[in-house]
Amino acid sequence: MVIQCAFKECRPYLNELETRFGLAQWAEQNNGFRLNYDYSGLSLYKTDEPKLGAINVDFVTGAAAHRRKFGGGKGQAIAKAVGLNKGATPVVLDATAGLGRDGFVLASLGCNVILHERHPVVAALLYDGLQRAYNDIEIGAWMKQSMSLIFGSSHTLLSQCESMPDVVYLDPMFPHREKSALVKKEMRVFQELVGADTDADDLLEFAYPLASKRVVVKRPDYAPFLNDKTPSMQIKTKKNRFDVYVKAAMV
Repeated sequence: MVIQCAFKECRPYLNELETRFGLAQWAEQNNGFRLNYDYSGLSLYKTDEPKLGAINVDFVTGAAAHRRKFGGGKGQAIAKAVGLNKGATPVVLDATAGLGRDGFVLASLGCNVILHERHPVVAALLYDGLQRAYNDIEIGAWMKQSMSLIFGSSHTLLSQCESMPDVVYLDPMFPHREKSALVKKEMRVFQELVGADTDADDLLEFAYPLASKRVVVKRPDYAPFLNDKTPSMQIKTKKNRFDVYVKAAMV
């Protein structure tokens, strides 16, 4: 059993997770992490840094719920980047979904969001968070309509897409500039769990022909352009920027 759990009644669901995402194969190659399931859902722990605590996906409560209710609406930088204006509600393909936070923000603003995630553990965490959100009384109905997950590499999935999304959204992993600084816990864990996205530049080549309206790339403020391609425009925040490659007007 890859996922530790004290509740026997949860075992069928956890077996499904282990099979769906190939967690047994992952566990054979990784002994610095453990997965646990309890009343708060599936969680990841870094075994040699217990003080970091658990990493899980929660769309129902906490920070996600607060941003959904009080996050600034379509005035947010990410909303402007994907073109949420004049009543547009685009289909967004989030090709580097991670824990789904940006995807959830876009879904809460009216977008139909398709999530791609290739790392088995990250995909399992995201899948579990989605299942709990789907079953929530308050947000379950629109979450089922607005957010869906496809497990696999976007390098493969993008080339197989049959329909064109309005927007392809990319947020590839990028090394933290200050090696001596303690970056927030999720970034520290992800950098060790997932590693660098050494093939991230290639994504733009796949994404641009697929998007009907635009490609949006989220980058740290100090990072170079993806694949050295200058964007049509930029939207900057305090620490990040959105490089926007516009193909057609958003209507």
